[in-house]
Amino acid sequence: MKANDGQTFDYLVLGSGIAGLFFALKAAEHGRVGIVTKKHRAESNTNYAQGGIAAVTSSQDSFEMHIQDTLTAGAGLCKEPVVRTIVEEGPRRISDLIELGMRFSEREIPGFPGEIELDLGKEGGHSRRRILHAKDITGREIERALLQAVSQQPRIQVMENHFAIDLITTRKLGIGSDNRCVGAYVLNVESGRVDTFAARAVVLATGGCGKVYVYTTNPDIATGDGVAMAYRAGAPVANMEFIQFHPTCLYHPKAKSFLITEAVRGEGGTLKTIEGVPFMERYHPMKSLAPRDVVARAIDNEMKRSGAEHVLLDITDKPAPFIIDRFPNVYRTCLQFGIDITKEPIPVVPAAHYQCGGVVTSVDGQTEVAGLYAIGEVACTGLHGANRLASNSLLEAVVCAHRAAIQVAGEPQLPDASALPTWRSGHATNADEMVVVAHNWDEIRRSMWDYVGIVRTQKRLQRARKRIANLLEEIQAYYWDFIVTSDLLELRNIATVAEVIVASAMARPESRGLHYTLDFPNPDPSWAQRDTVLRRAAAEPELSREPGS
Repeated sequence: MKANDGQTFDYLVLGSGIAGLFFALKAAEHGRVGIVTKKHRAESNTNYAQGGIAAVTSSQDSFEMHIQDTLTAGAGLCKEPVVRTIVEEGPRRISDLIELGMRFSEREIPGFPGEIELDLGKEGGHSRRRILHAKDITGREIERALLQAVSQQPRIQVMENHFAIDLITTRKLGIGSDNRCVGAYVLNVESGRVDTFAARAVVLATGGCGKVYVYTTNPDIATGDGVAMAYRAGAPVANMEFIQFHPTCLYHPKAKSFLITEAVRGEGGTLKTIEGVPFMERYHPMKSLAPRDVVARAIDNEMKRSGAEHVLLDITDKPAPFIIDRFPNVYRTCLQFGIDITKEPIPVVPAAHYQCGGVVTSVDGQTEVAGLYAIGEVACTGLHGANRLASNSLLEAVVCAHRAAIQVAGEPQLPDASALPTWRSGHATNADEMVVVAHNWDEIRRSMWDYVGIVRTQKRLQRARKRIANLLEEIQAYYWDFIVTSDLLELRNIATVAEVIVASAMARPESRGLHYTLDFPNPDPSWAQRDTVLRRAAAEPELSREPGS
């Protein structure tokens, strides 16, 4: 494995979704920013977000209503001061996005010809229309606007096809008594070289971990890299038992986890059995607009009760022109698979969608490790609690990215990359059997889906824990023996995250929000406002490929 002397940035961002790009644009006012992204710069969970971004922009809405909706969805685990800060700062960050070129959908005000206003959608758990969107491709439009702005900022350098291996901390270096992050080792996927990047502050904006499960709405890059790296570096991780399963993923043998936005239900779509009978009224007074955890469990229950492989989402009672105009992406994609949503219901199943837990941070993105920040889905700020309110994630990303950009300006100057140890491969060789990686990858994801899914039991969790422990041991040995590749690094990370999710689920003896266990089917009042926090006692010595050297 080749190594270079690396580069030094003021701020090193790992990830190129809305949080990372928005932070970079703000932080570039204070210094030089490097963005590391393991695929193409536009490949991120943000790019796949269909629904929109929740913010109070209507006179019919209020901060208090948005705050209350968030607290209700969060099932007793939201941190109210954090919720209030993010909700109240949201409209200003929306203005920032519009100034950067974001184009939200608009409509003509009824009764006022020629007068235009933002077209606000409504989604599950919201008491008012407050979802700003760009039709049903909001994430793609946000990425377009932010990437265009980044390309015009000379103080930002984007490094595509670069995979962060691990964080470099003073604890790993054996320097000082505190634990400060001073950079990262990064694999250049195309050249096979490992670069040493130093920075005053490292910002995790790596997104979520949907690929830990067999069925997910996330892109292939969502392998929990940031959570795994932070955990190995000694940062606490919280509430990883709360994995949100999106209730409505397109069910089709040739469709790869295509999400059917919650806005379809917001505009009147009804969930029905395969016989065409509505069923959500039996589970919640908000029916098909109930919070996501309720809807996902209801669908799971209906499928298990009937033996059906999916349920139906029906919006055919709306006029065809409205459906095509409001949901052009959903309409076109379903049509490709022979489903005309203006004439027939959509077959849907739940799929892993969003991690509500993550690296423990303040609302400013600060972690317990000095110099290390986390923003967006990778972070656990206390906004989402036990269940994320729809479309609050993009709001959290921009508010916390803005606040983190202010905080990092105060980080101290550090030695440049040439002063840090370079990566050494030791006696590692090229992997001879990549089938081992593929097999372990499949086994982890299948175990998580079967035993740590929408409905859990202690027995299932114990089975998952044993299997994942064995796999982790095998993967770690494989990691030391062979030269790192992106596939091996992703496998290592999903195994670590799977371990954390299982441990978190076993540590919460109740059902709350997204964590539902048949052994403890009700919430326990003594566990309200109690986070499940996991911490690795000592950071792994990853500086050398030669153990003990």
